[in-house]
Amino acid sequence: MMETLGDLLAPHSELIAKVAGTITTLQFLSGVALMNDIRKKGSSDVYPVGPFLGGVVLTVLSLKLANIMNDAAMINTNLIGLVINFVFLVGFYYYASSGSRGTIWKQIGCSSVFLLVVTAYANFEDPAKIEFRLGMLITGILVWLVGSPLLHLPQIIEKKSTEGMPFPIILAGNMVAASWMVYAISIKNTVMVLQNLLLLVLGGIQLAMFAIYPNKPAAAKKPKDSKKDK
Repeated sequence: MMETLGDLLAPHSELIAKVAGTITTLQFLSGVALMNDIRKKGSSDVYPVGPFLGGVVLTVLSLKLANIMNDAAMINTNLIGLVINFVFLVGFYYYASSGSRGTIWKQIGCSSVFLLVVTAYANFEDPAKIEFRLGMLITGILVWLVGSPLLHLPQIIEKKSTEGMPFPIILAGNMVAASWMVYAISIKNTVMVLQNLLLLVLGGIQLAMFAIYPNKPAAAKKPKDSKKDK
């Protein structure tokens, strides 16, 4: 099946790659809607910092990989993504409560140490090996970014509300995964197809939650009036 689809899409692989790259660039801007919601609420505490902090980590690692591959288009795309995600991260921190800011700083510290370790390793490792290993690491981070909201699935079911789940980012992530999966099929890269298929499954589960539960807190049930004693 994939072989047949690959043959059909192969002549258009270059165009598909451009479309996928454009969608990826637009995905970086999907956080605008989320930041607007945070601005309206006046607080970012109900939302996870993961999408923005993870976006910074992901773009830094992707820039390193792009430099190793000497891919100018990839470098430009991830430079734009790094700036956008950094601005969103600053905005997220601005609207965080004083209690949450300490946690955010800890996460930033851990992420910075992680980036320093990976970058140092990439500088000393054989370029032929690091290209594959860094690519797999980036895939793992993508899976974490897409799948992390599922950790809150029990609370979502209990509250019957998807409040706090970043719908625009989840939807954009699914579009990116779908576009790169089509590209992977066109070049018949089975590993890349499976990686993006996994991202689509994880994202699809989350989109299903929005179809089942509203994005607002469920109305609290009023206690029934107790019967008066006769």
